[in-house]
Amino acid sequence: MNDPYMLLSYINTKLRDFYDNLDDLCNDLDLDKEDIVNKLNGINYIYDNNLNKFIQK
Repeated sequence: MNDPYMLLSYINTKLRDFYDNLDDLCNDLDLDKEDIVNKLNGINYIYDNNLNKFIQK
């Protein structure tokens, strides 16, 4: 996904509806966790483990 805001929406929706954490999502969907974190960090979002979603820095 090239648009980081679409990626943010997609990942946060999946986390909210189906997964307990980012690792489970990445393992299940065969996604590169580091790639996701880096792309979303580029738009000033970080993963909050307690909230189980990406939030603005």
